[in-house]
Amino acid sequence: MAPLASIGAGEPWGGHVMFERWGRFVVKRAWWVIGGWVVGALLVIGLLPGLSDITSGDQGSFLPGSYESVQAMDLARTAFPEQVTSNAIVVVKRADGAPLTEADQERVGALATAIGDAHIAGIGQPVTGPPAVAPNRLVQLVNVPITAALTDSRGQLDAVTKTRDTIAGNLAGTGLSAGVTGQVAQVVDNNDTFNTAFAVVGAATFALIIVLILIIFRSPIAALLPIVVISVVLQVSSSLIAAAGKLFGFHVDQSLQTLLLIVLYGIGTDYLLFLLFRYRERLRAGADRKTAMVDAVARVGEVITSAAAAVIVAFLVLLLATFGGFGSLGPALAIAVFVMLVTGLTLIPALVSLIGPATFWPSKAWRREPKGTAFARIGAAVGRRPAVTAVASGLVLVALASGALLFKADYDFAAGFPSTTESARAAADLERGFPQGALDPTEAYLTTSDGSRLTPAQLEQFAAAAATVNGVGGVQPPVTASGGTVARFALLLDVNPASNEAITLVHDHLRDDLHAVAPPGTRVLVGGTTAIYADINSANNRDLSVILPVAALLIAVILALLLRSVVAPLYLVLAVLLNFAATLGSAIYLFQSLAGRPGVTFQLPIVLYLFVLAIGTDYNILMIARLREEARAGHEPRAAAALGVRHAGPSVAAAGLILAGTFAVLALAPVSFLQQIGFSVAAGIMLSAFVMSMFLVPSLTALLGHAAWWPGRGDVGRPGPAQPAERVRSASMP
Repeated sequence: MAPLASIGAGEPWGGHVMFERWGRFVVKRAWWVIGGWVVGALLVIGLLPGLSDITSGDQGSFLPGSYESVQAMDLARTAFPEQVTSNAIVVVKRADGAPLTEADQERVGALATAIGDAHIAGIGQPVTGPPAVAPNRLVQLVNVPITAALTDSRGQLDAVTKTRDTIAGNLAGTGLSAGVTGQVAQVVDNNDTFNTAFAVVGAATFALIIVLILIIFRSPIAALLPIVVISVVLQVSSSLIAAAGKLFGFHVDQSLQTLLLIVLYGIGTDYLLFLLFRYRERLRAGADRKTAMVDAVARVGEVITSAAAAVIVAFLVLLLATFGGFGSLGPALAIAVFVMLVTGLTLIPALVSLIGPATFWPSKAWRREPKGTAFARIGAAVGRRPAVTAVASGLVLVALASGALLFKADYDFAAGFPSTTESARAAADLERGFPQGALDPTEAYLTTSDGSRLTPAQLEQFAAAAATVNGVGGVQPPVTASGGTVARFALLLDVNPASNEAITLVHDHLRDDLHAVAPPGTRVLVGGTTAIYADINSANNRDLSVILPVAALLIAVILALLLRSVVAPLYLVLAVLLNFAATLGSAIYLFQSLAGRPGVTFQLPIVLYLFVLAIGTDYNILMIARLREEARAGHEPRAAAALGVRHAGPSVAAAGLILAGTFAVLALAPVSFLQQIGFSVAAGIMLSAFVMSMFLVPSLTALLGHAAWWPGRGDVGRPGPAQPAERVRSASMP
């Protein structure tokens, strides 16, 4: 076996020299670095705002004003000063399941009055009446307008909860029962589910990091180090993001806090492992603790910086998105990754250089090189048969990627929630008497072209014409603005308003049909949840078609700068894109084909972009940098592939297992779209680490040989004196 002191030896290059100097600076002034971090973190956390100050749950607010659903919202805000942000639907039925009597209907009217008289904060005047009674009289609806701002999630939740309390006290002993449904009610009912799921994710993240690092290094200090450091980074990043949001006027989605936790613990643990594996390697070679850390930073610093740069660029490309929910995620996550990059090059090396070999206490295994490891055997197999390895790993990814051709987006969150909640039962009761669209009506806003008052004839003409439009199951009486210039019609679609069918209906012809039946001198704007999702669908399709190629190009540029090569970045980027398609395809095969879902959650492609394409690039960069290093040390291409997998494989595998395991826990959540995200990202990270980085990239690099580094000479270096070619071959390819 090649002596450890010679492994990775070779002629220094520009990045190596720069990061060696940086490592010496950090190690020499370790206490100053740590002190600066403590003071800086306290100031940032103590003085800057929190994420809640820039959080918004309004999906429509993330769309640009060119979309009709946004124009409809803007018109509604102007025409109706008491803006209704959502609706709670009270579904009343007889407890014995019989049709409602006249007395029952009067009792429902009294219920609506009682809810209004309760003066519940965040709701408008409840409405019911004969049009709210189902044709078969099995149910009657009470529409409770929610006026609490979309950014006031607590106000919306309290409004639904207090409405339910009022209903329970009012219907006692009447023979009637009622349930509250609608979007906000669904959030209330499933809030515990989400809180539990996210708490489990956090706990699972900590547990996986601790357990896996304990297994790898057999040291509690090494296991606790990422938990302590990244917890501080999470708080600092959150405050910096909030400050940037205030400064530049952007809001973030409610999911950002969870994404931040996973991103930072994912890449933070990656960077820590990259450093610790190389630090341990240099200690084994006989270096003292400070010199070993300087060398670790010199060798891995460029890898960490390039990996972080690729992730930051991928996140910032989201600024090109027309859907602001994605666009605002970009700078937020980029800020977090940048803070983690600074941490990986300053705080972590400073701490470990002071702790020294005690980082691996009480284990003494770090002192000796393990023999015959699984990664040595994998590396040897890749080096012996790179063509077979490349074809086999490539075919696996291509086979899975074929499923991406069947992609359908699913916007129906409610279908993925538990069916035992009050909102789910009430929604099922509603469908016994009304079209499915009654749960979340599509809104048509009629206004005159010249700003004059609408006439009763125009209102009646549009209501009658709209009822005949294909896909409309019913039209509720209009609500007219105080000035009489705008009227809002609630259209009940005859399909589930959150289904792909409804979104396609609105997108393809419902809007045009409603525009066509507008009375002369008037115009129509179509809004509501279904219309918003139809516009989000259009924005998503456009955004992905722009984001993916731009991100791929910029990542290729970063790889070219790192590797001083044109050829290697090309096949690395193609491998990442293939891995992205394979991950999406595997999810489609599982959830659409096997589980029979109408599609996969519309958020899935962008989530896979964030975690599989962007972060998965880290593993490629670590592997290709190690392959280059082994080639510079004088190894032939196949031997370099064998040694690259042998030494970089453990880092890639450990980092991939931790991040994949964190997401895999989401697959246990009782919510469909969380299950889809959990499975898909876990599968994508595993494919990134164990198929793409471990087999495909090393085998392609071995096959291309010197051509992989064209037009530069990235693989040329001075072989160490203790590494004659025949000795290298015998060490790496038994």
